[in-house]
Amino acid sequence: MNDSSTIYYCEEETLQCRLSWLLFFLAFFFSIMLTGAPVAAGAPGPCPCSGEERLLKLTDPPLRGLDVSDLQLRLAQLGYYIGPLNGVYDGATNRAVVNFQKDRGLTPRGQVGPATWLALAQGASNSSNASGTAPPEGKNLKVIVDTGRLVLTILVEGQVFRQYPVAIGKYTSPSPVGEWKIIDKAYEAGGVFGTRWMGLNVPWGNYGIHGTNRPWSIGWAASAGCFRMYNEDIEEIYPWLAVGTPVVVKGPYTQPTGPLKPGYGSPEVVTLQARLREKGFYLFGPTDGDYGLMTELAVREFQLHQGLKATGVADITTLRSLGFEVTGARP
Repeated sequence: MNDSSTIYYCEEETLQCRLSWLLFFLAFFFSIMLTGAPVAAGAPGPCPCSGEERLLKLTDPPLRGLDVSDLQLRLAQLGYYIGPLNGVYDGATNRAVVNFQKDRGLTPRGQVGPATWLALAQGASNSSNASGTAPPEGKNLKVIVDTGRLVLTILVEGQVFRQYPVAIGKYTSPSPVGEWKIIDKAYEAGGVFGTRWMGLNVPWGNYGIHGTNRPWSIGWAASAGCFRMYNEDIEEIYPWLAVGTPVVVKGPYTQPTGPLKPGYGSPEVVTLQARLREKGFYLFGPTDGDYGLMTELAVREFQLHQGLKATGVADITTLRSLGFEVTGARP
């Protein structure tokens, strides 16, 4: 194939092109038919943000986890802890807890249980954002989460209706960038998920928008990937957002480091889909990280356009042709 070839392809591949376009439109038709069915609501399954409420204390080896990171963050905000937010309950963290407990009239054992968590939450007020005004019925709603600004926006017919502060994933556990939809909803008892949960269809993990019993983390990159909201805020938007509501998460893409192929579900696939869309080959599907038929067909179309073997697999050569700096192959 020479430089004069376009997305419509050259004459010697006419039959292949027609078959490819036929498969493309069939896939598009069936994707519309299939994605319209809502998923039954239910309680969230295992989530990277979750974790049992446990008693935190000094141990050997030391306790580690997101709950310790939340503790360190709040103690740092209150001026009791100076150190890395590394999620390790070490001596420095223990000393900060003891000093906090002394000042709040708690037994200074260095153990963090319900009473200490409650004391830590005092003064971490909600956003005072609830208006009590619901969007007009029968309008199209959409959620936009900007991970750079840490803001969740509700759009009504494409116009900004309400905005809320959120907590997003830490650098080591980033929130899923892409185009998702709400697939399940549940009331929670007020633990790590707060009072409400709305799950997203992220293929590589169970991520969602939920409340929190750690309100001081709102406005920080503090979670294991989910989007935390003040309980008052998520209780306001919860009845507005039906199963199937689109949720777009904006943020930095994860660059591919090796070949991608059908069946994969990963942040790198989101990046691949976004680049294919940018170049005019992935026009109908969402950037949802699911390397399904629509993505495979788009990769084939791009490969044909570039004069490459149309395998539908985003190998090293294809990724480089798309402009990615890939240095090696992933096992």
